[in-house]
Amino acid sequence: MTTTRTPPQYPAGPKPLLAGQHSRTELITIRIFLIAPFLALIAIVVLVWGWGLSWLDIGIATGFYVVTTLGITIGYHRYFTHGAFTANRPLRIALAVAGGLAAQGPVLSWVADHRRHHAFSDREGDPHSPWLYGTSPFALARGFWHAHLGWLFGRDKTNIARFAPDLAADADIRLVDRLFPLWVAATVLVPAAVGGLIGGSWWAALTAFLWAGLARVSLQHHVTWSVNSICHMIGARPFTSRDRSANFWPLAILSMGESWHNSHHADPTCARHGVLPGQIDISARVIWLLEKLGWATRVRWPTPHRLARLSAPARTPSIKAEHTTA
Repeated sequence: MTTTRTPPQYPAGPKPLLAGQHSRTELITIRIFLIAPFLALIAIVVLVWGWGLSWLDIGIATGFYVVTTLGITIGYHRYFTHGAFTANRPLRIALAVAGGLAAQGPVLSWVADHRRHHAFSDREGDPHSPWLYGTSPFALARGFWHAHLGWLFGRDKTNIARFAPDLAADADIRLVDRLFPLWVAATVLVPAAVGGLIGGSWWAALTAFLWAGLARVSLQHHVTWSVNSICHMIGARPFTSRDRSANFWPLAILSMGESWHNSHHADPTCARHGVLPGQIDISARVIWLLEKLGWATRVRWPTPHRLARLSAPARTPSIKAEHTTA
C-alpha cells in the first residue's frame, strides 16, 4: 500500500506556536541524553585512543552511522517533514525507526520543530536560528551556541497539532514515536551485542558500545546541529532564499547531502539538495535507489523548470536583531 501525502505548508497559524513547556523531569532527561554521549566521546578519546579502537568497532560504527543518519536525512527530514516523495507503508515505518535510532528525538517533535524552523527561518519564532541576538561578535557567538545546541536545553515545546497534524493522525508513526526510548536503548546496546558476538569477548562488546554506540551518536548529533548553526552562518548562497541558509561543502559527506542548505531552503520539497554539478548528495542517491525498487514514488526531483525558478541571483536578507519570545 502506498500512502499519498500532500507536502506540508509550514503553517503560520492559527493554532498556537507552542504547546506548553517541558517539565523539570523532561529537561533533566533531555540534558543527560544530550551531554552523556559527548562526555563519553571525550573520555573514550582520552582513555582508549590507539589501543581500544579496532577495525570491528570502525565497521560497526560506520554501518550504524550510515543507516541511522539516512533515517534522519531521508526519513525525518526529506520524507516526513517535507514530503519530497511518497513511501509505501513498510518503508515509511522503517524510515521512522531508523530516524529514531539516530537518537535525535521522537519523530513527531523532530518534524514539528523543523517545520516551525522553515515557517520562521532566521526570524522570531525559529527555534534554532543563530541570528536572533544581533550581528556583533558576542551576539554571533551566543547565536552559534543557541543554534548548535543551546536551543535544545530550552523549556518550550513546539505545537505538534499545528506543525505535524498529518503525522499525529498516523497510527504507525504515533507508535514509533512512543517507542523512542526503545530506539535510543537499541542504538547503543545493539552495536555492543554485535561487537561481542563477532569479537567473541566482553571487551569487544565494551569497545563497540563506546565507539559504535556512544561516540557514533555524539558525532551524529554534532553533524546535524552543524547544519542548524554553521549552515546558517558560513558558506555559499547561489540561490535566493528569505533567510541566511548557506551551502557548506565540508559537511556534505558526513551529513549525507544535508549541508547543501541554501539549495534546500530555496526549494524545501525537492528530494535532492545538492542540485549543482559536483555537489555530492548521498541521501538523494539512496532515494533514487528506493524509487528504482518501487518503494518510493512521486519523487520531487530537480527538473529544469524547478532549477530555473531557483536561478535568480541570491540575496542575503537583513536579519533584525531580536530574541525569540514565542
